[in-house]
Formats: sequence, structure tokens, C-alpha cells
Amino acid sequence: MRHDFLSPGQGAEVETISKVVNAFFRWEFNSCESIVRGGEVFPIDYANASPDVALTSLHYYFPWAITALVRWCSFCLAEGRRIRIDVDPRPWFEVADREGPTYEEKLRDYRALADDYFQADAYAEFCAGPLAHLDEAAHDWFRSEGFDKVLVDTVRSTFPSHEHERFIEHYRGLLAAWASDTY
Repeated sequence: MRHDFLSPGQGAEVETISKVVNAFFRWEFNSCESIVRGGEVFPIDYANASPDVALTSLHYYFPWAITALVRWCSFCLAEGRRIRIDVDPRPWFEVADREGPTYEEKLRDYRALADDYFQADAYAEFCAGPLAHLDEAAHDWFRSEGFDKVLVDTVRSTFPSHEHERFIEHYRGLLAAWASDTY
């Protein structure tokens, strides 16, 4: 697994575009894909209203995705956050229509709108407070015998029997790599 293929600027751009698209459409659970070519970031698939978060699809990244989902759902529950379906494009279009600012400046302004929608400051505070233990608890769960049983049951219900052992070991290896990379 390689995690250093984006420059810090590209990483910030990908994260910002993802948050902007989701905030604009009021999507609380979505996946976003980009391609980087010639040093430029191109969003290629940002409308996965029902993203695939299956263990067999995300493998190495499955623990991260599930932990992030638990973190966000816990925040929404604790804050009484309700999904807003009223898409109001005016603030976004006002940024787009301004003449003069550079792409980077507009991206910064879009990010501010997205951070406001997603309550970024309150979310960060919540994650650092009541959920400060979540990464460690998740790490323990995804390395547990209980989760290994989930992994085995998932593989057995997904793949033909002659592929069970190969894929059980494959996913165990990817999850072991995740566990070693995160701690």
C-alpha cells in the first residue's frame, strides 16, 4: 500500500473537493473518486449515493471506512443533526460568479461553506473529546477473533467454496497490514 502519492497540496484539493461536492448536494454518506494526471486532480466519480463499503471491496481500507462512519454517526446522534435536503446553490454560485479570485482562493471559500455545513469545528471537538478512544477501540475490534469470524463468514458467503481459503488469507493479510500501519 502506498499513501504518499499525492503532494500535500493535491491531498488538500482532493479532500476539499470531496467535502464541497457532498456539502453542496447535502450528501452525508458518499464516496468520491479522483484521478491525478500530470500533477492535476480530476474528480471522476462523486455521486455514489450508496457507496460500496463491503469488506471484500475495501479490504485494507475497510476498518478506516467503518470507523469514520461510526465517528460521523455518533456525532450526528449526539448533536441531533438532521439531514438537510434543502439544496441552496446561491452561496456556492456567488463564489463561482466572483471575478478576480484564483481557483485556489475560490476553493478556500468553497471549503469554508463545506466546513460550515458539516460543522467541522464541532465535529473535530467531538472527535477529540468523547470519541478520542475510537481509533484504539476500532483497532482492537478489527484485530479480534470476533472480527476474524465476520471476515471468514463474509468470504464464505461471497466467494465459491474453492476460493475460500485463498481469500480468507488474502483479506487477513490486508487487514494485518492495516493494523500494523495504524499502530
